[in-house]
Amino acid sequence: MSRFRFGRQHDGYFKVPSDDSGFLDAQFECPPPKIPWKAISLASFLFIVGTVLLIVGSLIVSGYIDTKYSDRLWPIIVLGGIMFLPGAYHIRIAYYAYKEYPGYSFSDIPEFE
Repeated sequence: MSRFRFGRQHDGYFKVPSDDSGFLDAQFECPPPKIPWKAISLASFLFIVGTVLLIVGSLIVSGYIDTKYSDRLWPIIVLGGIMFLPGAYHIRIAYYAYKEYPGYSFSDIPEFE
């Protein structure tokens, strides 16, 4: 008795046509980007509060705000800078992704769950 069955026509397999590359066009399409609203709102908050703190710090330096608050000058400027920079960076990425500039997408912004 032979273990091979040469006479059987259909054993669950079929021959792949020679013109088939094995790829589908759908696997190369990107899904529509999901907009990270939480991250954009956090970046907006950081940008706005950082801008306000930098303006208040510069007003203390220039003398428009009373000098009795001069002990708060450097913490306000440092905190404003720490909040302004990442906020402005992520707002810029979100704007460029919205305008569909090449090289920018919403996937560049980290998502928060």
